[in-house]
Amino acid sequence: MIYKIPESVLVVIYTPCGQVLLICRADAGTWQSVTGSKDHPQESWADTAVREVQEETGIDALHPACQLQDWQLENVYEIYPAWRWRYHPEVSRNTERVFGLRVPEPSPITLSPTEHTEWQWLHWQAAADHCFSASNAEAILMLPRFDQQVGR
Repeated sequence: MIYKIPESVLVVIYTPCGQVLLICRADAGTWQSVTGSKDHPQESWADTAVREVQEETGIDALHPACQLQDWQLENVYEIYPAWRWRYHPEVSRNTERVFGLRVPEPSPITLSPTEHTEWQWLHWQAAADHCFSASNAEAILMLPRFDQQVGR
């Protein structure tokens, strides 16, 4: 078995007017921002973020109209017991690096059907309330700190 690397990204995708994209997990029915683990230990945080955004939403984070920003924040958390089988038996914690991705406007999303079932754009404060993960909600609530246009 190939184990998941316990290093992942959380990418908050949002518009200048404060709309945040949430996607619904196929396996749990919960709402979240884009998340995903590194494919290999040498993959950079930024490369992981770009890849996961493309895989989960179809958005090209490197498009000139988009702005990907590493927020230089990391969450370290216990991996839920239900998901630990994906990791090496000695691994119980994951490090998650937080990014923001500003896109010009809300647009249709192309989901990975094996991972997600629905998508929606919500005002940033409503999106934070809608998230299953506390660290995801906290990241969304930090949007005005990283982009002064949001929250006006």
